[in-house]
Amino acid sequence: MSDDARARQAPPSLEELARARRADRDAAIKPTFVSKEARAKAALARREAEVKAQREREAEQNATARATAREAAATKPAATSRFGRERDDGRGGGYGGGRWNERGGGWGRYGSGDRRNEGKREREEREAREERERELEMLKRQYMGEDASVKKPKPVQQHRGKFLFDWRKEEDTSRDLNPLYDRPHEVAPMFGRGMLAGVDRREQARSNAGRERELMIKARKDMGSSDAAGDVRKLDAERDRRRKEAEEREQARTFKEHWSDKKLEDMTERDWRIFREDFNISYKGGRLPLPMRAWDECAGLPKEILRAIEKVGYVKPSPIQMASIPIGLLKRDVIGIAETGSGKTCAFVVPMLAHIMQLPKMTDEIAAHGPYALIMAPTRELAQQIEEETLKFAQFLNYRVALVVGGQSIEDQGFKLRKGVEILVGTPGRIIDVIDRRYTVLSQCNYIVLDEADRMIDMGFEPQVNAVMESMGSGNLKPEDEAEALDAQALDAGAGVASSKYRTTYMFSATMPPSVERLARSYLRNPAVVNIGSAGKTSDLIKQEVIWVAKHERDSKLELVLSRHTNTQAIVFVNAKRSVDAVQNLCYRLGYSCASIHGGKSQDQREESLRGFKAGEYDILVATDVAGRGIDVKNIDLVVNYELPHSIENYTHRIGRTGRGGRKGTAVSFLTQDDRDVMYELKQLLIESKNVVPDALANHEASKVKPQRDERGRKMNRDDIRGQEAIIF
Repeated sequence: MSDDARARQAPPSLEELARARRADRDAAIKPTFVSKEARAKAALARREAEVKAQREREAEQNATARATAREAAATKPAATSRFGRERDDGRGGGYGGGRWNERGGGWGRYGSGDRRNEGKREREEREAREERERELEMLKRQYMGEDASVKKPKPVQQHRGKFLFDWRKEEDTSRDLNPLYDRPHEVAPMFGRGMLAGVDRREQARSNAGRERELMIKARKDMGSSDAAGDVRKLDAERDRRRKEAEEREQARTFKEHWSDKKLEDMTERDWRIFREDFNISYKGGRLPLPMRAWDECAGLPKEILRAIEKVGYVKPSPIQMASIPIGLLKRDVIGIAETGSGKTCAFVVPMLAHIMQLPKMTDEIAAHGPYALIMAPTRELAQQIEEETLKFAQFLNYRVALVVGGQSIEDQGFKLRKGVEILVGTPGRIIDVIDRRYTVLSQCNYIVLDEADRMIDMGFEPQVNAVMESMGSGNLKPEDEAEALDAQALDAGAGVASSKYRTTYMFSATMPPSVERLARSYLRNPAVVNIGSAGKTSDLIKQEVIWVAKHERDSKLELVLSRHTNTQAIVFVNAKRSVDAVQNLCYRLGYSCASIHGGKSQDQREESLRGFKAGEYDILVATDVAGRGIDVKNIDLVVNYELPHSIENYTHRIGRTGRGGRKGTAVSFLTQDDRDVMYELKQLLIESKNVVPDALANHEASKVKPQRDERGRKMNRDDIRGQEAIIF
C-alpha cells in the first residue's frame, strides 16, 4: 500500500477533531438570515401543526370518554319497567324498540332527544372525573410538596425598572456604626455651646471624626498595612494641608486688590470686566479700545484739552465719557445711549477738538470750504448750551465756534460764517437756511454730531437732517465693505495715528426709537454702540413721586409741593403755551419770582429767562418741552410735571433736569384721568426704577394694557390701526 493511501486511511488527530467540533458549534450558534417570507411560512407551518395536534388530542379524549361510557353501560344491571318486564335502553326489544323516558316518565322513540341526553351524561361524567383528579392533585401537593418538574408561570412584573425592597424594617438586623442612632434611648445630653436639645454640635462632630478614624485604621489593617495608624495620621496631615491652602486661596480671592488700587498696566481682563459692571457700561460693535479710568490715563488727549478739562472742574470722567472718548479718538462712528445729565456734551466735544487739532490751521483760503466740524441739536437752548461748553474746552486752542439758530438775524450769523469757523453749532432748520443762502458749505466737514437725535426726528426735523447729511457729500464716507477692516487698523495703530480721511459721525440720545436706528443705518459705518444703563431709563438719583389728582386740585397740590422744597430752584413743566402763563401767574400769587419759556416767545426773551434762572434771579421756571432736553442748570433739586406729557420719552427728559452731576433730585408728577396715554409706560418706569406706584395708577385699566404707537411714539387710534392688524398683531 502506498504512503498516500495510508495517509488517507489514518484516523484524524485530536486537534482536527477539536477543530471540527468547534466549527460545528460555531456554525450551530451562528445566526442565519431568514427572509420575511420564509419566517411567515415557518410560522404558518408551526400553527398548522399545533392545530392538528390539538384536534388529535381532542379526538383521543372523546374516544376515551365514549369507551368508558360503553363499559359502564355494559356492567349496569338491566332495568325493569313498572309492569315487571325487562326493558332495553334503546338497543331494541320491548314494544318495538321504544325507550323509557326516565326524566319525564313514559315510553318514547329513540330519537334526537335521547342523543342529547346521552351527550349531557357524558359531559357530567367527564366533569366529575376531572374534579376527582384535581382533588387528588391537591392532596398530593399538600402531603408530598410541589413537583419540581412542573414549571411555574412567571409572575407579571408590575414594577419593571424600579428598585423594590423585599425586606421589612423590622427584619433589619444590622447595627448602626453611630452609637447615638444605635441606642437612641441612651442619648446623654451634653450641655455646652449646642443649640439643639442640649447636644453639643462640636462634641458630636469630634466623636464622629473619632469613629471615622477608627474605621479607616481598621480598613488599613484589613488591607495588610503594618502601620495603619501612621498611614491615617499621614492622610490627616495631607487633608489639613489642603484645607489650609483652600482657605488661603479663598481669602486671597476675597480680599484681592480692587481695580481702583491698581496701576493701568496691572489691570487684568477680570478687572476691566468688574470696572464695566461697576459703571454699567456695555458695548457693541466688535473690537473696541479699553475705557479710560481717569483723564490722565488717556494717551490720545492733547495737553491743551487736559488743561481745559482741569480748569472746567471735571475731576473724574462720567461713565459715558469713560467709554466713548477713547473710541472717538480712533475716528470711529459712535452711537451713545445714556440717561440725561450724564455728560454727553463733553463726550463728543473732546474727541472733536482732538480731531481738529490734527487738521491744518484755519485760514481764509481754507475757510471757503466750510467748517471742520458740525453739531446739530433739536432746540435753540440746547444749541446755545453746546456752544458754551465747546468754548470752555477749546479755550486754550483759539478755535472759533459759530451758533446758527432761529430767532436771530441770519445775516449776522452768515457774516460770522464767512470769516471762517472751525466748529458750527445749530438747529437743523437754520443750518439748511445758511447752506441754501450760500453762507457756508460743508465740503471739508469730516466730523458731525447729532445730539438728541430722537428729539430731532420727533419734532419733524428728519427731512432737514437728511438734507444736511446729503450736503456733506458721500465721498468721505467709509466703504461699507472696508469699514470694519479700517477700524481694526486704527485700533492697532493707536489714537494719535488714526486717519482723518473719512467722516466721523457721533449720535447721542437718551432713547433709541426705530426712526433713529434707520438714520444710523443710512449714515453710520460700523458704529460702536455704547450703552450706559438702559435706554430710556431714568437716573437712580431721582426720586419720582406720582400724585393722582383731579384737574381742579392741581393748583393746591402745586402750592403744597413748592412749600416742601424751599431751599432749591424748581422747573414746572406744562404742555401748552396758554398753560405757561396760567401757572406763572399762580406762582406770582404764591410769592415766588418766576420766569417762563415756550415756543411763542422770541429768542431774546427765551435767552433772558434762561440766563436769569441760571443766575439765580428766579425761583421757578415754567416751561414747555422746549426746556425738557439738554438744559443744564446747577442746583435744581425739584421738577414738577403740572401736566404730564403725551409720551414717556418726554417725561424721561423732563425729570432728567434734576439729579444731574451726581446730585440727588425729586420729580413730582400730577396724574389725572386724561393721562391714559402714558399710564402703562409710567407704571413700568416706576417699577423698574424702584419708586412707589400709587394704587390709583396700579389699578387703572389703562395701566394694564400697552398702547399701540407709531414710529414716532405717538399713540395710534382705531383709524390708524385699521389695515395694519397683520403688521402689529
